[in-house]
Amino acid sequence: MARKHHEHRHPAAPPAPEAGAPEGVVGETQEGVLAGAEGAPAASLAEGGGPRAEAPAAPAAEAVAAELARLEREAADLKDRLLRTAADFDNFRKRAAREKAETWGRAQADIVQRVLESIDDLGRVAHLDPAQTDAAALHEGMGLVERKLLKALEGVGLERLDPSGGAFDPNLHEAVMTTPATTPEQDGRVAVCFQAGYRLSGLLLRPARVSVYAFTEPPPSEVVH
Repeated sequence: MARKHHEHRHPAAPPAPEAGAPEGVVGETQEGVLAGAEGAPAASLAEGGGPRAEAPAAPAAEAVAAELARLEREAADLKDRLLRTAADFDNFRKRAAREKAETWGRAQADIVQRVLESIDDLGRVAHLDPAQTDAAALHEGMGLVERKLLKALEGVGLERLDPSGGAFDPNLHEAVMTTPATTPEQDGRVAVCFQAGYRLSGLLLRPARVSVYAFTEPPPSEVVH
């Protein structure tokens, strides 16, 4: 039998450098090819396979826009409520002022209505014929008109203050002078009421003008030896 000869294959030798090319150029070329082959999967993963670092920016912008829109709606709602409240308060203020004026007008009308008859009586007395009217009848007529007028005003809460003989009260009385008191018990009491005071429903309209007793201790008598 013929004997086969085994051929031993040796690894392919690197390509020979071109004529005139330095050896370092060939080494750098081989290293670049190997580096490109190793880095290719990583580059392709970064470009096509894996998510980009800038991808979450779009959802974040949408969230900010939605929050801004919500705040704008709340601000518009609060502004509308504020305007409505201001309008309601202005209407309330005007209504309260109108009701106050109407109440005051009705109160004045009620007082005038109560004194109309007394005014009529004063008119009749003022137009009496002096030749046919004596002083006693005129005095009696004026007293009647005064009592009738006071009674009408008392119906709306008027109170006449005449503290003659009573204790002096600086909250209700005005002392215009003092009168010497003969006894200590008279000290601080009203001697004379010059002008009556008036109070309406607890509110002092005018204090009574009075003279007040003032007691002074007499000086001791001198002893004659």
